[in-house]
Amino acid sequence: MAEMAVSFAVDHLLPLLTDEATLLRGLHRGFGDIKDELESIQAFLKDADRRAAADEGSEGVKTWVKQVRQVAFQIEDIIDDYLIHLGQQQHQQQEHQHGCAAPLHNIAELIITLKRRHQIASEIQEIKSCVREIKDRSDRYGFQRQQQVSSSRENAKWYDPRTAALYIDEAEVLGFEVPKDELIGWLLKGRAERAVISVVGMGGQGKTTLAKKDFDNHKVIAHFDCHAWITVSQSYTVEGLLRDMLHKFCGDPPQGILQMDRDSLINAVRDYLQQKRYVVVFDDVWNKHFWDEIQFAVIDNKNGSRIVITTRKMEVIMSCKKSSLVQVHELQPLTQEQSLELFYKKAFRFDFDGCCPEELTEISSKIVKKCNGLPLAIVTIGGFLSTKEKNPFEWTRFSQNLSSELDKDSHLIGITKILGFSYDDLPYYLKSCFLYFGVYPEDYEVKSERLIRQWIAEGFVKEEKGKTLAEVAQGYLTELIHRSLVQVSSVSIDGKAEGCRVHDLIREMILKKLEDLSFCKFIGEDDQSRSALSGISRRLSIATTSNDLIGNIRSSHIRSLLFFTNEELPEYLVREIPTKYKLKVLDFQLNKLTCVPKDLGNLIHLKYLSLRTTGIWSLPKCIGKLQHLETLDLRGTSVRDIPKEVSKLRKLQHLLGDSMCLVQLKDGIGGMTSLQTLKKVYIDEDGGVDLIRELGKLRLLRELSLTNVRGEHGSTLSSSINVMEHLEKLHIHTTISEEIDLHLISPPQKFQDLYLCGKINRLLDWVPKLQNLVKLYLQSKLTDDESLQNMSSLLYLHFSCRLHSYEGETLYFHDGGFQKLKELHIAHLPKLSSILIDRGALPSLKMLELTSLPELQKIPSVIQHLDKLEVLQLNYMNVYPSSFPSGGPSIAMKQVVQVKIRSYDRSRGSYTEVIPYSRS
Repeated sequence: MAEMAVSFAVDHLLPLLTDEATLLRGLHRGFGDIKDELESIQAFLKDADRRAAADEGSEGVKTWVKQVRQVAFQIEDIIDDYLIHLGQQQHQQQEHQHGCAAPLHNIAELIITLKRRHQIASEIQEIKSCVREIKDRSDRYGFQRQQQVSSSRENAKWYDPRTAALYIDEAEVLGFEVPKDELIGWLLKGRAERAVISVVGMGGQGKTTLAKKDFDNHKVIAHFDCHAWITVSQSYTVEGLLRDMLHKFCGDPPQGILQMDRDSLINAVRDYLQQKRYVVVFDDVWNKHFWDEIQFAVIDNKNGSRIVITTRKMEVIMSCKKSSLVQVHELQPLTQEQSLELFYKKAFRFDFDGCCPEELTEISSKIVKKCNGLPLAIVTIGGFLSTKEKNPFEWTRFSQNLSSELDKDSHLIGITKILGFSYDDLPYYLKSCFLYFGVYPEDYEVKSERLIRQWIAEGFVKEEKGKTLAEVAQGYLTELIHRSLVQVSSVSIDGKAEGCRVHDLIREMILKKLEDLSFCKFIGEDDQSRSALSGISRRLSIATTSNDLIGNIRSSHIRSLLFFTNEELPEYLVREIPTKYKLKVLDFQLNKLTCVPKDLGNLIHLKYLSLRTTGIWSLPKCIGKLQHLETLDLRGTSVRDIPKEVSKLRKLQHLLGDSMCLVQLKDGIGGMTSLQTLKKVYIDEDGGVDLIRELGKLRLLRELSLTNVRGEHGSTLSSSINVMEHLEKLHIHTTISEEIDLHLISPPQKFQDLYLCGKINRLLDWVPKLQNLVKLYLQSKLTDDESLQNMSSLLYLHFSCRLHSYEGETLYFHDGGFQKLKELHIAHLPKLSSILIDRGALPSLKMLELTSLPELQKIPSVIQHLDKLEVLQLNYMNVYPSSFPSGGPSIAMKQVVQVKIRSYDRSRGSYTEVIPYSRS
């Protein structure tokens, strides 16, 4: 983390030196000297994370890295103060341009500026001295040589459980029946062209085990003329791999093989494989350029040859698609039942006839649950416990201290070591993003949107030309997912990660690194001692309301504060936050607050503020002082009237609320040109047109949500939307009684999500033109217009007339209509009596929901031709299992996983749910 901190400081110094060269003369020379000093030691710190965390690393090295990290924190703090000062200067200069400032005021301002310059210059000189002393100390005590020695010792001190994956008995392989059959099918069948078959999953998930069982299968051996198993790992040479392949293929490799260069080796492998059907397994591939280096050796002889690659990184497989057919199998965690069966086989292999005694059943289940379906952890921990006393007390103590056990036992250390390889492989800009998952509680699902905005506020995300920071950060998250370090817990209709989390054992690894690297302190209910607050930390995550603990939190180093208690926070704590910290991130989400601190404006460094679902009623006027605020989340609160001071937040990008009234901002919101997200805004009767006109100045808006829109707003709203060329999501909810004319001449082509509720004219004139639209929610005056069915990107459609009459009795889905649609929701059409679906319509549909269609008595018989339909849900309908075509859902729709029927039970006065058919 020292290298990360230093790199972070360098990245922030460079823009200061280039973009602000005319401001604060003399200080930039000091910053430049620090930058030179930092860059001179940056290369030496490339392995700083491992240095700081290594068990066998010398205390001198650990102390030295700690000192570098503390200095990097100080540099970051000075940079933050420097930027704040520059921002205040520029703001004052802009204000003076609009008026005539008094001479005395100018003199006072100059004195303050000179004083602040002198203070910053003094701090820079102290930092320069510290950096030079630390660098001299590293040379004087030879820390680099010490680290090399300690690393060699470290490599010999732990047992690598992956070796067993090559020799595991068939009877001990669980949960691989389906993937094993699938992989063997890919190996033996298919096209004659060479194909790459990949097994992707996190460390310890069983990739090697699965591939080895398929590789050793007698059908596979008989099918291919020759085969080779090559272990690649993180350190390899292409020449070494090619020689290994020749040895495995030939048995008696060509003479002079040791003297061959790469080209000669490639030609030798190609010549040998020219007429053969071969299979090669490349196990544990890390390098995304691996295929570029090896593809010409494994010749495509159109003879049904296969290459199997096991990897933790999806990008390794993506590179193969440039020149080969690719089949991908992503390994899934074992179920709890499979996990318990595997655990029992290891823990009780030689006791109790392989069965778990009753007194250990409950604690075994708890231990296995912590493994979260990871075979490596289950097998290793089960084997470890097989050597221990079989009594509940010992096993309970082990479970409660699993984190420390993973650190000290030579066999269990292997789990965290193997998982840690993926962390070590990360570039430094991803390490901070990955470690940030440690600020969230165990098993916590964090929404991607929230995570990305916090990463940006923390400064983790680097600018890339042609992309917003959010788009860059989304790329970071995708890379962590593709590296099998982050698990996707929920996805949007277009397949993007909506929610994510990390595996429990990955989190254990993260927590240890958080402490070692001073990245964050996570304080839960179990951390009741004041020692939990000792040491330096940059972030503080609190999941307890213990007054004894949180009342003693005082650290000037903390820059992010997050609460996860779901309870009411002590008022004195909330009140003191602005006086204790210089925060960039303050997250109260789901914690109950009685008020917002009156001194909130003191947090001038704040970039991210979430008051979501806290129950607060109002915002203080001092919020206008948060000049660097980028995200303000008020969703789930009772805040309705937004104070006019918010219009001063010119860097605000995301303003999120529920039915916010912005009437006080109508003369200033047009100046908030950084806004990208604005939801949900209640259009008040007074000044609504003026407010909507001002919104047209927000050219960077990507998401806009408005409620209570009236007929008189139609023309102005249309004009404003027409100039929002970056708009991706638009939600408009009109009043019940009025009709609005929404006429978009050239609607933004980036539209992906459109929600229209109300009497909106000219609706179908422009909606079908949105060829990039993914999600469409229409609760409006409808006609049976077939033009919607030709929208090529549409994945989700909600079709409803709750507020307005629809005279049609039939909905007709024609052949070729809605080719990509995955979800279709039809609701509240009082006269609809039939749904007609041509055989070639809706070929991708996975979910069909019908709600409150009183005249629809039967499910259309052609529904059985929807080959990909998985879920059919009927809500408050006059349709029952007896009305299904062909004798019932299990016969008519063999591919359907679930049929749900929800109806109103008059005798009970409640809604009931009947599931006539469910198939796992």
